[in-house]
Amino acid sequence: MQGRLLPKYQGRYQAHPVGYWQDEFAIAQQLGLDCIEFILDYNDADQNPLLRDGGVEDVKALTEKTGVNVFTVCADYFMEAPLHSEDHTVAEKSQAVMKTLLGNASKIGVTDVVVPCVDQSSLNGSEAADRFVGRLQSLVQIAEKLQINLSLETDLAPHTFVELLDRFDSKRVTVNYDIGNSAALGYDPIEELDAYGDRITDIHIKDRVYGGGPVVLGAGNVDFEFFFKKLKEFDYKAPLIMQAYRDNEGVGVFKQQLVWITPYIKTL
Repeated sequence: MQGRLLPKYQGRYQAHPVGYWQDEFAIAQQLGLDCIEFILDYNDADQNPLLRDGGVEDVKALTEKTGVNVFTVCADYFMEAPLHSEDHTVAEKSQAVMKTLLGNASKIGVTDVVVPCVDQSSLNGSEAADRFVGRLQSLVQIAEKLQINLSLETDLAPHTFVELLDRFDSKRVTVNYDIGNSAALGYDPIEELDAYGDRITDIHIKDRVYGGGPVVLGAGNVDFEFFFKKLKEFDYKAPLIMQAYRDNEGVGVFKQQLVWITPYIKTL
């Protein structure tokens, strides 16, 4: 996940590091990583290379130089300005931002745009879900043409999530699965993967305690052996994104956790 190999940006736990995001590519290359999941924040969105003029060319140049790609984008913008906002002005602007994002993302080979529907953008109730489906529908058509998945991250229970996915009737509306978030919510990973395992196109690797926040991998309630054994049934070949616990500096604790998780990844 973007920024995990760099010092915190403005003290924020997760953010696009404006002004020094370029530095992460060389570090990722040294660590043998093949991709960085970019973040599109609400704050400073106009300075993000995914939206600003010339940004796509900047990303392409770094990818060509380091071999580190940008296959996925975590669109945290839509946590602050949800597509299903009751404020029509907010929703319409978010739709326009998503159209621009999809167009630029396609130029750098992005396969997935993660749409977070958690925390302040959670789909609380049927009315919110209805607005979300309605406003995302036209964007799904664009995503289909560009061959980009709209990978939904929600806090919905497994079968409710499947009902939401089925409303789109599109293979381009997929699942972002966050291992740690599911553990924090107390969901059963077997039930989740049985419900929509074949629709997962992006995985966030983190650990959390039940009802609590992130901790270093192995210190929380995620049963990694259990999860990876189940995931193997689906012949999963899409990105595994390290969204694991971070400290102020980032790279040191990242390295420790990468060593810890690598044996599980190698089982796939």
